[in-house]
This record gives sequence, structure tokens and C-alpha cells, in this order.
Amino acid sequence: MNKRFFIILITFLFAAFINAQDDIYPAPQQKGTFYITNATIHVGTGTVINNGTIKITDGKIAQVGTNISISGGEVFDAKGKQVYPGLILPETDLGLKEIANAVRGSNDYQELGEWNPNVQSAVAYNTDSKIINTLKANGILLANVAPTGSLIAGSSSTVQLDAWNWEDALYKRNTSMEFYMPSLINRRNRFGGGFFGQQQPQIDPVKEGLDKIEEVKKFFREAKAYSQEATHRETNLKFEALKPIFEKKEKLFVHADVVKQLLVAVDFVKEFGIDVVIIGGSESWQIANLLKQNNISVILSREFRLPETEDEDIDQPFKTPYMLKQAGVLFALNDDHDEARYRNLAFNAGQTVPYGLSKEEALQAITLNPAKILGIDDRTGSIEEGKDANIVITEGDILDMRSSIVDAAFIQGRKVSLENKQTQLYNRYMTKYGLK
Repeated sequence: MNKRFFIILITFLFAAFINAQDDIYPAPQQKGTFYITNATIHVGTGTVINNGTIKITDGKIAQVGTNISISGGEVFDAKGKQVYPGLILPETDLGLKEIANAVRGSNDYQELGEWNPNVQSAVAYNTDSKIINTLKANGILLANVAPTGSLIAGSSSTVQLDAWNWEDALYKRNTSMEFYMPSLINRRNRFGGGFFGQQQPQIDPVKEGLDKIEEVKKFFREAKAYSQEATHRETNLKFEALKPIFEKKEKLFVHADVVKQLLVAVDFVKEFGIDVVIIGGSESWQIANLLKQNNISVILSREFRLPETEDEDIDQPFKTPYMLKQAGVLFALNDDHDEARYRNLAFNAGQTVPYGLSKEEALQAITLNPAKILGIDDRTGSIEEGKDANIVITEGDILDMRSSIVDAAFIQGRKVSLENKQTQLYNRYMTKYGLK
């Protein structure tokens, strides 16, 4: 019986393995010249070019405009269609978490301990994740992949979503250092005690959080002193990992929502003179002017969520982007919703339009703005001469979930497959029932 069970188990695992990945391959490097013509081009800077042409040579945008001569090369006629820069998911655990908590072996997004600045998410990034292909089909072509943790979790890296392995995927390595700030909110236990009414020892979460923050500051002070030394008797890997922060080659991404936490982030800027980006920022609108004064950018959480507190307007998440823009704060939008698997990024941006942003400003919040925050705007984020040809072609408005259909996508000029597990299943059963 045991032997029979073992054989069945092995057969099942083998079948699962051979069906683990879709029959989808990364596109080869783009060489030569091709054109996208007759398009409505949303440049990503606020400019829209009607009936425009894009000339792409060896993966780069060579020309953009209305009077571009076509001489040889393949032509993609985009008449009646919209052309956008590839969307950028600015903060995610994509490729690190596959099946949430159900299958531990599919997850590699968090290390043990609170002090892991030397951890790099890039080396754990799984290019075979099935989720990746669903994002490309929704216009998302780049993502900043970040580890999670309780304090200093490690470095994130930006990847392009059409690659054989993590080395091929790297777009920018070590974009930011991730700091998950402790909670500074005293939440009462609504059940009034422990199990069966037993009284539990009272712990002040605010004091506990502030103590943790002071530990982080002490850690940063020691790391800064280490970075200022010319030579070291011994190499400290954790301090070495923080060097790029003090040299402003890497940013500190602070995961914080409430004002108390945001003020602590401001303190980090003032004490250490580093570049800080807020991740989450639910209450960032309350101190937008202070964030602007300290050159702090914000990556907002998804728009479709409840307000942070009971006193906020029910539609505050939709209004916050416009309020940050009015204050001059550089901000980007994100989709960190685990159940939706991050693919609703464009629709989050579309939801900000009725609340103050123009469509082109909403588009910038998921293209050029995140590129600026991630330090890759010299290469991507807009359709401009000299940049990588990261381009999406759609029928309908990419920000509108009712009309948006992604027809084609190009990463560095390579026409990538938009097929994924869902499209394969759709085609399978359309064929089965004779509907295709």
C-alpha cells in the first residue's frame, strides 16, 4: 500500500511539474528598424500626438512625431488605437510569492530577523511565475520587486517582465532599501482582555514602536560612521549594504501610512541627508507641504480600499493623488492588492480622474513618475527619443476597465507574448465546445 501511494504521489508531482509553466518564451533581442504608424500616442509627459509615428531601432526609440518618413522595416499599423509607455508597478513582491501562504516552497519574499539590509530580492526573482504573464496582458512591463520584513528587509530591484532568468530581467539592481516602520497606533482589544476574560499585561504599542525606530536610527548612525571610514579592519556586510543610501545611489523606501510614521520619515531625511520615498502614504495628504519641503516622494497604495481612519472621507483614497499633485509632491500609484495579483494598476489610475487628475496626469502616475522615483526615467517611463521602446498598444482607453484591450506590447523593442494561463484555458474550452 505504501509503495502504491508513493508511486501515485510521484506521478502527480511529475504531472504538476510538466504543467507548471505556460508554453511562453521570452522574445529575442530586437534588431533593425520598425515603425508604429497612424497611432494616437500618449507620450507620458502630458503630450498627446494624433496620427503619429514611432520609429524604433535596435530596441530604442529613434523618432517620435507626425512627419517621419518610412524607409524599409516592418510597419505596425495602429490606426484607431492608443499607444502608451509601458506601465510600471513600483513596489511589489511579484516573482517572490506565487501561492501566498498555501505552499511555502513557492514563496521567497521574507527573511528571518529584523536586520537584513544585505538581502537582495533580485536573486530570488522567479521569471517563471505565472502571474507575470497576466501583468503583461494588462500593459505592465516593468516592476520593482521588493522583499518584506519587520524592520530593514533588504534591497529591491527593478525588472522587465520578459526574461529567461533574473539576470536577464534586471533593469536596475538595488533600487531601494526597504524599511517597514513599526506601528505607532494604539489599537484597543475590542474583546476587553485575553482568552476567557483573563487580563493580559498591558503593552504600549506606541512606545514599543518608538523604541524600535530608535534602534533603527542607531543602526543607521553606526552604518554612516562605517561608510565614512576609508578602510576597515573587518567587513560588515550589513553596513556595506547601506553605503549606497548615504551616497544617494539608492533610496530608502519607508513603508508608512499614518502621520506619526510619516513625521519619523522626515526625521530620517533631516538627520541622515538621504533620499526617502514613502510606500503606502494613506495620510500623506495631511502633511503634503512638509513632504514637498523635504523632497520626499510617495508611492500610494491601491485606490480601491477603505480610508485609514474612521474620520476620513470614504473617497479619500481617490482624492489623495490630486492633493499631492497640488502640493508639488512627486507621487506614483501602485497596486499592492494580493488577491487581484497587481494587474489592476491602470484601473487604479483611472479612478483618480473623476477626483481631479487629468487622464494624462493619471497616466504619468503609472509611467513617468514611478520611473523618476526608481531612477530609471533616463531609460523608460515615456515615449521619447533615446529611451527604450517599452510600449503598449491598446484598443480603447488603458485607464478604463470597460474598454481597455491590450493588443500588443514591446519591451526594449521586442514584441512580447501576451498569452497567459487564462488565455490558454479560454482558447482550450472555446475549441472544446466548437466556439472557435
